[in-house]
Amino acid sequence: MKHLNLSARAYDKILKVSGTIADLEGLESINGSRISDAIQYRSMDRKGWLE
Repeated sequence: MKHLNLSARAYDKILKVSGTIADLEGLESINGSRISDAIQYRSMDRKGWLE
């Protein structure tokens, strides 16, 4: 959270999205790769709002 300057709300959303990604892939747990994907999706969304 501190490294990416995330709020608690943003952190929670990232975990929820990474859980959804893991579910769609049939995984039983969240791994670092899924969290990374969720962070990238979040940054893509933020870029769209700023442009």
